[in-house]
Amino acid sequence: MKYLDEFSDPDLAKKLLERIHAITTRPWSIMETCGGQTHSIIRHGIDQLLPEGVEMIHGPGCPVCVTPLETIDRALAIAERPDVIFCSFGDMLRVPGSDRDLFTIKSRGGDVRVVYSPMDAVQLAVENPDKQVVFFGIGFETTAPANAMTVHQARRLGLTNFSLLVSHVLVPPAISAIMESPTCRVQGFLAAGHVCSVMGTGEYPPLAEKYRVPIVVTGFEPLDILEGIRKTILQLEQGRHEVENAYERAVPAAGNPAAQAMLEDVFTVTDRTWRGIGRIPGSGWMLAEKYAEFDAEKRFSVTDIVTDESPLCRSGEVLQGMVKPHECPAFGKECTPRNPLGATMVSSEGACAAYFAYRRLELTAR
Repeated sequence: MKYLDEFSDPDLAKKLLERIHAITTRPWSIMETCGGQTHSIIRHGIDQLLPEGVEMIHGPGCPVCVTPLETIDRALAIAERPDVIFCSFGDMLRVPGSDRDLFTIKSRGGDVRVVYSPMDAVQLAVENPDKQVVFFGIGFETTAPANAMTVHQARRLGLTNFSLLVSHVLVPPAISAIMESPTCRVQGFLAAGHVCSVMGTGEYPPLAEKYRVPIVVTGFEPLDILEGIRKTILQLEQGRHEVENAYERAVPAAGNPAAQAMLEDVFTVTDRTWRGIGRIPGSGWMLAEKYAEFDAEKRFSVTDIVTDESPLCRSGEVLQGMVKPHECPAFGKECTPRNPLGATMVSSEGACAAYFAYRRLELTAR
């Protein structure tokens, strides 16, 4: 398949690994910022094939994982209302709140529906004028344009029964928060290609310069990731800290101007709480004032719901790259995909889920 099979070629992967080994003279710590990259790295054993001392640190790049517990609880409070059709992508239904999840609400009679596009929720609002339809809009910059379009379309159609529960987060402020943490060990970043396909690469040079770290934009196939690692290590070995695009087939430097215009119209930057990490200034979006009528938090008065994380779950440390998933005492015991304590285990892109799927037998055999 075009852009898939040829980027999984084992012979080319071997050659790239040989180049990586040839240029590496010392240990380096590199963080991938996307959960999709994490799963590819663990699934293909890329981290185990790198030179000794080169460590891949798994960053907070899973949108489901970083959605804060209080936002999940607000979603649950809205979803259990009898006048609401609550719409979400499927990966959010099993993310645990304080004492239940969206599947629990659905099993108790709540009208919770999995949709395949945010615009499906708008169509449901058109078809069900006697119901309040809410779409759970989460994610990084990648999914934000489509979610913004729902609000734009709802206004155009004059819908008064549609609203958006917004939990969008932004990558650049998270990189700053990671680099300013006293426990930071990151020396270089693999930036998420799909985020940059929307926003471009212009936000990253100031970060590379300020923190003196290379940032390489990569895709998600094995060769994409290996090339990103090679470029990052080469910069580190040469003492450079620049932004490089190793995913040019999908990422133009300017990103997607039309999507950016939609985002600028519908959203405004705000502080956001990241699950397991805490509040990061300027790290998210909320609806702009002119679209405030579509804000589900305000419409259903759930802004006062604030909750605490499980004391057993160390997902916050996993998301910050402080520990690997299997170093959490609850991993594979109290916390499994069937009974997840944190979103890093339930999400299809979570680091804990990746280790459970691809490394569990190896790790428990030790």
